Amino acid sequence: MVSRAILSPSIPLFTFSLPRYALSLSHKREPKRRRRRTPVNRLKDAASPYLIQHKDNPVDWWQWEPAAFAEARRSNRPILLSIGYAACHWCHVMAHESFEDAATAAVMNELFVNIKVDREERPEVDQIYMSALQQLGVQGGWPMTMFLDPEGAPFWGGTYFPREAKYGQPAFTEVLKTMANAYASGDPRIAQNREALLHRLREKARPAGAVTIGLNELDDVATRILGIMDPEHGGLQGSPKFPNTPFLELLWRAYERSGRQRFRDAALHALDGMSEGGIYDHIGGGYSRYSVDDHWLVPHFEKMLYDNAQILDLLGLAYSQTQADLFRARAEETVGWLEREMLTEGGAFAASLDADSEGHEGKYYVWTLKQVLDALGAADAEFFARHYDIVPFGNWEGVSIPNRLKETERSPADELRLAMLRDKLLAVRATRIPPGRDDKVLADWNGLMIAALANVAPRVHRPEWVELAARAFRFITESMVRDGRLGHSWRTGKLVFPGLSADYAAMIGAALALHQATGDAAYLDQAVAWQATLEAHHAAEDGGYYLTADDAEGLLVRPQATADDAVTNPNALIARNLVRLATLTGDEAYRARVDRLFEGLLPRAAPQLYGHAGLLNALDTRLRAPEIVIVGAGPEAEALFAAARRLPRADMVIQRIADATALPPDHPAQAKAASVTQAAAFVCAGAVCSLPVTDTAGLIRAVEARARAEA
Repeated sequence: MVSRAILSPSIPLFTFSLPRYALSLSHKREPKRRRRRTPVNRLKDAASPYLIQHKDNPVDWWQWEPAAFAEARRSNRPILLSIGYAACHWCHVMAHESFEDAATAAVMNELFVNIKVDREERPEVDQIYMSALQQLGVQGGWPMTMFLDPEGAPFWGGTYFPREAKYGQPAFTEVLKTMANAYASGDPRIAQNREALLHRLREKARPAGAVTIGLNELDDVATRILGIMDPEHGGLQGSPKFPNTPFLELLWRAYERSGRQRFRDAALHALDGMSEGGIYDHIGGGYSRYSVDDHWLVPHFEKMLYDNAQILDLLGLAYSQTQADLFRARAEETVGWLEREMLTEGGAFAASLDADSEGHEGKYYVWTLKQVLDALGAADAEFFARHYDIVPFGNWEGVSIPNRLKETERSPADELRLAMLRDKLLAVRATRIPPGRDDKVLADWNGLMIAALANVAPRVHRPEWVELAARAFRFITESMVRDGRLGHSWRTGKLVFPGLSADYAAMIGAALALHQATGDAAYLDQAVAWQATLEAHHAAEDGGYYLTADDAEGLLVRPQATADDAVTNPNALIARNLVRLATLTGDEAYRARVDRLFEGLLPRAAPQLYGHAGLLNALDTRLRAPEIVIVGAGPEAEALFAAARRLPRADMVIQRIADATALPPDHPAQAKAASVTQAAAFVCAGAVCSLPVTDTAGLIRAVEARARAEA
């Protein structure tokens, strides 16, 4: 069962001849095994809902803590590291098949020290071992199953393993025994793997040589991405289909620079497809993580806060550009879902909703034609079914996923009637057993949603969303900060501390978005303070930022990824924040700092630019983002401010001041602003500002002209 795989021509690796975990399997329903009643294990005291799900396992689980590694050293046993998250369908499958099975647990307990990790609570741990798994030639995914020595060094791993041999994979217990025997016998290939993986993990953290990337290169990447977009269904070609918001933003920015409609249309086409497909919850609002097919129909039903935050931001851009009812409706419905199902008691937002309920993926969300008939009556059911693809034998595994992928004419009266019918079905759905909710509060994901709400509120004329964002921000500053420093995860009064650079990146962005929305200087002050803390504890020698703080628990390596994951990389978010801070404070040290970041990280991004769309978008911000200065008071100034906030620009900094004296003496708008006698706006970039603009139409023209000039 064991063969050799090649990491590089000179580094052979010890691995199984196993196929990669196939995403297409993720919607086969698995029978739920009867759980044996066993004493709770160490996970009973965890804060993470995912870990608590495993407290009744017969597995002798440890949390990620020094005591677990001490036990591995004392007993001279290797470590089995299992990483997943609460909304992960195949994590549940492996739990039901193996971790709840007494015979499998007995093998695990005898041969290994078993550590269970919530990847959302400890993303720094996940990042290290996911990188190691990918070096083994495995595509990666969750659950992640890694085998480590007692010092935490990985020597082999995989993702989901079945309890019994199937899908072309060996039984999990067979894998366990093979790995334990190889370790106990001192098989030299174990040491060889360990050293090879450690070498590669450390190599990835080293800076590369100098490289130049500018606007021409950004346009080239956008053109290449355009070439792999699906012209029929939108999004990237093939399956599975992920929203991939950094790619869509990169296309949008290319449109801003060039004025070429094809870039904008490709982004809009993707948003349209995912907003009409089954990946969107048409009854309750919100987007699932991805669709398993190539046309957005069948979702992986888990809903993540970060996906919906990033998509919400794009919906606001799309609506401000097109005024299409679809994008405004999806934004409003998604925030409706957020308030109804994701709001925690303190005002912040929960992390995710599970894909499964009652042991089946998607059961909460799908319908049969009979269920729709029973809920709506014959006439309304026929009308609803025709518009939402509810068919007698189902459009997926005998049931129907509501969607609007088939083009159908709908009048405003039809839409009003459908909205009323959706409300009826939502009330019926509320009587079902809901999927589990992971109610931990993550600072980074909340920061993304706070910023999205503040950004989108003026674009869709929903000012109350700013207060929704401000409440979440208050909770985090009051409950997740110690001595001025952020924590990462909070639940039931337990705080995972210290926070990660991702937490600072997202929450500084949230503070700046709320400052722009409200004009409250306290938000800017908080952003400045957090940036100083980030600099003190996370700055890296190459100009970027480590994920973990300098005084955090020691890990095998100190993670500093630059590529995007499901969320835009924190270095990219920090770069955008630095540009805004430079503009808002007048402190050019921030601009020098972001330039040092790009000098250090762009060489690492150059070999694989597709994976660094977030960093490329941040570079576009540095090179081209406009500053809009609104001078004056009264209704005219308010109208200009409102118009500026509704502009369909991916990045801009808006300052609202009473008179020219509030500007730094060397600001390029200073002299021009001093001469105006009425409310006016100036569009600035670098050392150049436009002439004063006194009406909203002129402001739009000035911003577009500046974008073209900078490109």
